[in-house]
Amino acid sequence: MDKRLELGRYGPQLWTREKAREVRTALDPVLDELRAGDTLVIDTKGVEVFDYSFANELFGKIVLSFPREYPGRFVIVENLTKYTRENLDKALDGMGLVMIERKGGGLQLVGKVHPADEKTFEAIVRKGGAVTAAELSEKLKVNLNAMNERLSKLATLGLVRREKGISPAGREQFEYRVLG
Repeated sequence: MDKRLELGRYGPQLWTREKAREVRTALDPVLDELRAGDTLVIDTKGVEVFDYSFANELFGKIVLSFPREYPGRFVIVENLTKYTRENLDKALDGMGLVMIERKGGGLQLVGKVHPADEKTFEAIVRKGGAVTAAELSEKLKVNLNAMNERLSKLATLGLVRREKGISPAGREQFEYRVLG
């Protein structure tokens, strides 16, 4: 289930770390309601611009804490403008972080992302459901050990969900998916 933060209700121009802290404090009760499998959607509709310090404080701290404090949950951003995306991308990149952006019905990554991880993420999104490391390894023509490392990294960052599944041969295996 999606829980939404309508960022536009805080104004069309969002400046300073203090303002971001105010938003984060208001967000705490929403975060406490999230259950495994839920998604926090940060909707930036109505926000024309936010500065680097706002993006760093709000998005950076949320993305940094999410996998540890809210495992099995996702955080995504949508409705970014050219200017908000640019500042968000720079803020996340400067912190070595990445998050999911929903754009035009599709999903992509924003922030500091290695091209190999981006290709892996895109392949999982295109699959539209659960996929195994072996399937991705074959599809992307990547060594299975390298694919397992990529998937482990994406799961640790909270960008994909790792679930136990059963192979056609009846053995336990991990499956990966994005969002629900």
